[in-house]
Amino acid sequence: MTGQHISQITASSPHDAAPPSLHAAAPEAELLPTQSALLERALFEVKRVVVGQDAMVERMLVALIARGHVLLEDVPGVAKTLAVRTLAAVAGGTFRRLQFTPDLMPGDIVGTRVWRPSTETFDIELGPIFANLVLADEINRAPAKVQSALLESMAEQQISIGGRTYALPRPFLVLATQNPVESEGVHPLPEAQRDRFLLKVDVGYPTDLEEMTILQRMSTTPPAATQILTPDGIVALQQAADWVFVHHVVARYAVDLVMATRDPQRFGMGWLSEQLSYGVSPRATLGLVAAARGLALLRGRDYVLPLDIADMAADVLSHRMMLTFDAVADEINPRSLVDGILIAVPRPRIAPHEDSADPQRGAG
Repeated sequence: MTGQHISQITASSPHDAAPPSLHAAAPEAELLPTQSALLERALFEVKRVVVGQDAMVERMLVALIARGHVLLEDVPGVAKTLAVRTLAAVAGGTFRRLQFTPDLMPGDIVGTRVWRPSTETFDIELGPIFANLVLADEINRAPAKVQSALLESMAEQQISIGGRTYALPRPFLVLATQNPVESEGVHPLPEAQRDRFLLKVDVGYPTDLEEMTILQRMSTTPPAATQILTPDGIVALQQAADWVFVHHVVARYAVDLVMATRDPQRFGMGWLSEQLSYGVSPRATLGLVAAARGLALLRGRDYVLPLDIADMAADVLSHRMMLTFDAVADEINPRSLVDGILIAVPRPRIAPHEDSADPQRGAG
């Protein structure tokens, strides 16, 4: 594979130094088989507890590697909370569950100043957000000011209390759940908050075979997950994902998918202009490539294929789209718009073996 990296598109955290040269051989390259095997073990350890929901489990691990946050959406009882708890057990580190309610206050999440009469000073009581994995359960039940309290932590991995800034532990991942079928007593996430989530995963119901397996596995003594990863190991995996090679043709494909949401006419999709008020932000481009890098590493590769970009497109782009009033009234699913974009924007072919890796592409 030849070409150059797009050095501007990286998944690096502001706390991590960027790779010195994306053209050079990555020092972690010789560790790739070990890292991929470790991720595979973690993936199957979660699946040992969570029946079905393969896409959701895979996306959560991708987000962990890509330093992103995940929004899980579907009706109650489809293993959203169980999956997050199991991932926390497999990943190690600290875990907190925040049950969002209408009376929750921002200080209940990030912490607050507490007056100590004995010393006549204020002490800082840090909130439960200080954990490696944070489950924000039913995030749409809390008002906007509470949801916004998460913005700084999700974007900057820090919080500010009383004029002082406190760094959050690393790695740091927010996994939020919400129920889309309720309309009373819920508060839709603001657009700025939705954009902070790297992925939005629609969970879905299990199949009849999976339902039978759930009944057999969970009705007696449920299995327990074993810790596979460590916080330091996850940080090492995140740094390894930074070295995953992105060919400039693959990066251009990601950019074209994003640009199609802003200028549909350019890609022969005039119909899309009637469905979208605004296209996705540049954060979507960064997130799409970061997620594809994490997916490639999880699949045992140190390079990104166009198929990785296409596989992550709906989860990265759909929740960032601003639908028109008519599209909302017609209950248009943003994922269906992403599917249309994937059909309209040609997928590049950069390696002969892609034909066998991509079931949607014919031979030749």
